[in-house]
Amino acid sequence: MTFEPHVPEISAVIQLVVAPVFLLTAVGTIIAALNIRLGRAVDRRRDLEGMLSHMSAAELPSAREELQTIARRMRDVYFSILFAVISALFVCLLISTAFLGAIVRTDLSYTIGGLFVSAMLALVICLLLFLREIFLAVSTPRYIPR
Repeated sequence: MTFEPHVPEISAVIQLVVAPVFLLTAVGTIIAALNIRLGRAVDRRRDLEGMLSHMSAAELPSAREELQTIARRMRDVYFSILFAVISALFVCLLISTAFLGAIVRTDLSYTIGGLFVSAMLALVICLLLFLREIFLAVSTPRYIPR
């Protein structure tokens, strides 16, 4: 069995893209955690909205304030998921570009570097939004029915 001259280049690319593949796993785990947080916020909003009709006039402002905070949390989680997915897409493009460069024998190192930086920036934004959502969740008083 004879190997083409570019097979060693492709095997080198396989070794180089192992780290981005692990990054994809980490981003997937972050998306799963964000999805759980989004589900909990949606469930809490539904519960609170169901209780609104049975609340006294004194309790309504507190519950409505919590609903507004939940809406902000849901928006933050949604955008955090969006940026996590964008980060994962950049990583996938990075891996594809690395292989394409090896197959076509073109130097795409600047493109690959740009894709990696873009993936990291999107991930940083994702994590900052996640941190903001956690801060909102922890610092907001919760309406407790009497």
